Amino acid sequence: MYTVKEVAQKLNLTEHTIRFYTDKGLVPNIQRDKYNNRLFDEESLNWLIRVKYLKDCGMSIKDVKHFVDLYLDGDSSILLRYEIILKYKEIAQEQLEEATRRVEFMEKKAKRYREIINQVISDDTNT
Repeated sequence: MYTVKEVAQKLNLTEHTIRFYTDKGLVPNIQRDKYNNRLFDEESLNWLIRVKYLKDCGMSIKDVKHFVDLYLDGDSSILLRYEIILKYKEIAQEQLEEATRRVEFMEKKAKRYREIINQVISDDTNT
């Protein structure tokens, strides 16, 4: 079992975010210790990872909650959950492509600046 602090470090989320997600019901069956502190098992961690990834793709908290509720409804909602995942998979793919373009831009700029710096150094050593 993990504490909120341990989960925050493990998943690179803030403690506030984890508490917010659990308070919104995005992590089903959250456990608590005798002092009412949240405790997380592997299943809870997996839920937090799901929520994080869905949020990273632009899904609203309301829509994440709907997805969680569909999951809790069981197999009758599999087709709808599949369609939701396909939609956000496409968004994630677009984000990846955009990130790739940003990296390529930065690589070109870094190369250009390195060429300029090398030229300046070369000019200084030749004078």
